[in-house]
Amino acid sequence: MRRATLVYLAVLLLAACGEKPAEKKGAPPTLITATQVRTTALEVSERTLGTLSAVKDPSISAEIAGKIIKVAVRSGEAVRKGQLLARIDPTDAEHQASADSGEIARLTALLAQQERVVGRQSELVQKNFISKNALDDAVAQRDALNSQLTSARSRGSLSRRNVGKTEVVAPFDGIVELQIASLGDYVKLGDPLFRFVANDRLRADLPFPESAAPRIKVGMPVRLLSPLAPDTPIDAVVEDIRPTVGEINRAINVIARLENPGALKGGGSVDAAVITGQKDSAVVVPEQSVVLRPAGTVVYLIVDGKAMQQVVAVGSKQRGMVEITSGLKGGETIAQDGAGFLSNGAAVNVKETPKTAASPAGEKKQQ
Repeated sequence: MRRATLVYLAVLLLAACGEKPAEKKGAPPTLITATQVRTTALEVSERTLGTLSAVKDPSISAEIAGKIIKVAVRSGEAVRKGQLLARIDPTDAEHQASADSGEIARLTALLAQQERVVGRQSELVQKNFISKNALDDAVAQRDALNSQLTSARSRGSLSRRNVGKTEVVAPFDGIVELQIASLGDYVKLGDPLFRFVANDRLRADLPFPESAAPRIKVGMPVRLLSPLAPDTPIDAVVEDIRPTVGEINRAINVIARLENPGALKGGGSVDAAVITGQKDSAVVVPEQSVVLRPAGTVVYLIVDGKAMQQVVAVGSKQRGMVEITSGLKGGETIAQDGAGFLSNGAAVNVKETPKTAASPAGEKKQQ
C-alpha cells in the first residue's frame, strides 16, 4: 500500500514538471493626454526678483518745540489727509502770538497818530509857521513806525503759524508705519514723531546682472507678479536705470513705478519681467510635457501608439508654456499629462486631447 502511494506521487510530480510555464503578459499601456507642438509669437524678457517700496514714506517731525499732550494714532492705523496725529502743548506759542498781536495793535495806533502829525505839519510848513526840518523829522518817525509795524506783522504771522504747528496732521492719505513719540515726551524742532507711508504708488527696485544692461532700456514695459496677488499681473514701465553697478551683488538696479491695485505693500517682493523684444516663430509646449531623464531634458513624441524620447533644449517659461529652442520644429504630437510616467518606447493609450493651453503673455498665434 505504501509503495503504491509513492508511485502515485511520483507520477503526479512528473506530470507537473511536464506542463509549459504560463506566458508573461506585457505591461498595460500608460494612459496619457497628447498635444500638438505649435509655433507662436513669444515675448523675450529679462526676469528677476525685485523689491517694492513706497514712493511716499516721509518721517513726520516736530515743527515746534514743546511737550506732547496728545497722541491720536498708533502704529498701523490708516489715516486721511489732514487727520490729527498728535498735539504739542500750544501754551508758549499762544502767548507769543498774543504778545505779537498786542505789539501790532500798538504800532498801528502810533502810526495812525504819526500820520496825523505829518499831515498837520505839512499844512504848517506851507503857511511858513514851522521849518521844513520839523516836517522831515515827523516823516522819518512815521516811516520808522511803518517799518516796525511791518516787522511786527511778520512776527505775528510766524507766531500764528507756530500755534498751528502744535497740531501734527497727516500730510496725505496713508498708514502710520511707526509711532515714535509718546504722550509726555518733550520734543525739539526736527525731532521725528511718526514714520508715515502711502502705498498708493510704489517703486519696484529690480536687480539684473550687468550682462543684461545692454538689453534693458528706459521706457520698456515691465510685468510684475506679487505673492499677494499671484493671478493678477501688474503692468509698469522702466523709469530709470542706475548708472553704477552694485559693489556687493555686481548688479544694475532698474527702477519701475506703478499704481498699487490694492493688495501690494512696501517691502514686499515681486517677480518681474522686463519685455525686451519678441520672437515671431517660437516653438512652445506645455510645461508638463517637459521632463528630466538621464539623457537630459526630453519630451515624448507619440508615434504608432508608443512614446519616443526626444531630447530638447528649453528657453523661457511663460504662463504654463515652455519655449523649445532645439529638438522640435512644430506640428509634432507629444505627451502632455502623464509624460512624467513614461519611458522610451513605452506603449501609451491617448485620451481625448485637452483644449489648447492658454498662450503666454503677449503671444499671438501664427496664421
